[in-house]
Amino acid sequence: MSTIALDVVTPNGSVFKEENCEIIILQAKQGELGVMAGHIPTVTPLKIGSVRVKINGEYEYLAVTEGFAEIRPDHVTVLVQAGEFADDIDTDRARAAKERAEALLKQAEAEHIDQVRASLALERAANRLKVAQYN
Repeated sequence: MSTIALDVVTPNGSVFKEENCEIIILQAKQGELGVMAGHIPTVTPLKIGSVRVKINGEYEYLAVTEGFAEIRPDHVTVLVQAGEFADDIDTDRARAAKERAEALLKQAEAEHIDQVRASLALERAANRLKVAQYN
């Protein structure tokens, strides 16, 4: 079976690099996108979600923020602000962040709180908790 390489890059550097991926599943803005070796060249925006990677028949899960994916026939580069393996997610911290964001959203109308920013914080925290389930 042909494989494809994946590199997940943040401003702090690469957080995941693998040369032998069987399939890479991305959460694009237009919907879920599966990428295998030989895929046509594409650049696509990503939403807050997960990157699932099948390596040797086993899936790895990463929680990622919004970003972009550059897809080539033999390599995928994912550019995001943050990426975190399911095993590395601190669920207590993610729950606390989710609760803070929910509280901010409740106050948003009464006070001058950036509702978009609070909504994104809530979405990121919920995503981290969802991906942590794959640990």
